[in-house]
Amino acid sequence: MLHADLREIDLQPHHPQVLQSESEGRTILLLLPKGEELQEHQVHERAYLTVVDGQIEVADNGNQKVEAGAGSLFVFDPAERHAVRAIEDARLLLVLTPWPGDGHPSA
Repeated sequence: MLHADLREIDLQPHHPQVLQSESEGRTILLLLPKGEELQEHQVHERAYLTVVDGQIEVADNGNQKVEAGAGSLFVFDPAERHAVRAIEDARLLLVLTPWPGDGHPSA
């Protein structure tokens, strides 16, 4: 069993921590500083993004924007384009499943 208090893990911007990685999925904790953005992108896997702390804005490919805070969950289909911007420092939990997904360069 893995147990972690996601609010207490020492985390630095630009240094995501892989908490777990198996073929079923990969779990990553990251800190996105206020004003910074994960520019529009897509991944090969289904992506589950949870806001652990802070405030973000998520934009989909159609430019629909949603502001969200702690406790919010976003689910992106494989290859669904999206962008994430930190309105304030944001601690995010990302789960990618399966890992790696179809077409991933490492597969």
